[in-house]
Amino acid sequence: MKTLTLLRHAKSSWKDLSLSDFERPLNKRGKRDAPFMAQKFKEKGAMPHLILSSPSVRTRLTVAAFVEVLPETAVEFDQRIYEAHAQTLLRLIRQQSDKVTSLVLVGHNPGLTDLTNYFAPGPIDNVPTTGIVQFNFVATQWKQITAKEASLVYFEYPKLYFPKEETK
Repeated sequence: MKTLTLLRHAKSSWKDLSLSDFERPLNKRGKRDAPFMAQKFKEKGAMPHLILSSPSVRTRLTVAAFVEVLPETAVEFDQRIYEAHAQTLLRLIRQQSDKVTSLVLVGHNPGLTDLTNYFAPGPIDNVPTTGIVQFNFVATQWKQITAKEASLVYFEYPKLYFPKEETK
């Protein structure tokens, strides 16, 4: 069995408009949500073998919060994840070593939400910042995973726990 977790980066800051999209750090909410959701992830019994992430500043900072609670997890950064479409993300997942049974992919929208909807049994309008979507597959090889055999384990995001905040 393979377990795939899709994680969208935490909320980023638009405060410094001189920064490129790639360079944007986390804002106050992102700095709160990343460690909070990392702890929720760990509480669900997750112990991924590999975190595969976009190398943008906001994804690196999100990954750092997850590594704090999952220190044994290997981390790799791959430029192809930044601004990737769902098909590119799926291709990267299918290229992973079969020694990895549990993978976390950290990326960006719209590709992450599109990939979620490829696997999900019903539509998910948006994977929000620091949203976590986990799927199980009966496949023994990453190259064999398909939407047909995907089983949604859970979909969590910060506003389930902090519902009264405005969307910014």
